[in-house]
Amino acid sequence: MEGLKVSDAELVLYLHPSKSKNVSQAIFGELSSMLFKFNETFDGVLLAYSASTQKELAKILPGLNPYFGVRLQAQLLLFYPKPDMLLEGKVVKLAEQSIHIVVLGFSSATIIEEDIREEFSYKVKHGKEVYGSTVNKRHKIEIGTILRFVVKSFDEEILHISGSLLPNHTGSVSWLDKPAEEAHTESNTKKRREVEMQNDKVSEDSFADKHRVKKSKKKQHSRNGM
Repeated sequence: MEGLKVSDAELVLYLHPSKSKNVSQAIFGELSSMLFKFNETFDGVLLAYSASTQKELAKILPGLNPYFGVRLQAQLLLFYPKPDMLLEGKVVKLAEQSIHIVVLGFSSATIIEEDIREEFSYKVKHGKEVYGSTVNKRHKIEIGTILRFVVKSFDEEILHISGSLLPNHTGSVSWLDKPAEEAHTESNTKKRREVEMQNDKVSEDSFADKHRVKKSKKKQHSRNGM
């Protein structure tokens, strides 16, 4: 899935003097407060981090509240959805005019009717809502389906994604990945059949050669008898 990146960063955290007794705990507390929020400096949503302090631990800042700055080397895992990226998420709700998805367990995504390609039609079967493809009956979108879609836009404040199912390479991941698997299986089956045909041909040729040898021996024996 696109939209994920690991970034190496040099950070400076400003800590209150009351936290000077346990700087490490204060550092991880500050970084943890940034999780699952969009950060303009990082240009993404912080999902995970690892950090270590440099040799010079702190520098006191002048002012009424003498905060101290701590320099860090950090490695950050960021979520940064951009337009036209391919994302995957779990379908949590279906409606006649929309599909609702959760991405990575925290970000919501919605695909509205105008962004759902025409081959998908909304139906309710046996009390279950489903978007079924009119092109391939096996291609279905149901609650719980892992859906691959294209990003249209991303609301950084509420972490909401507007998506699209218009491109042909979008839809149910399990169905989209099947053709490659089936093609691989079909290729293996074809090769196996070719080998079997070659073996059958070799057996037939061998049988024919043996038959010719027998006939030749019979003719030779018949001539000798004469």
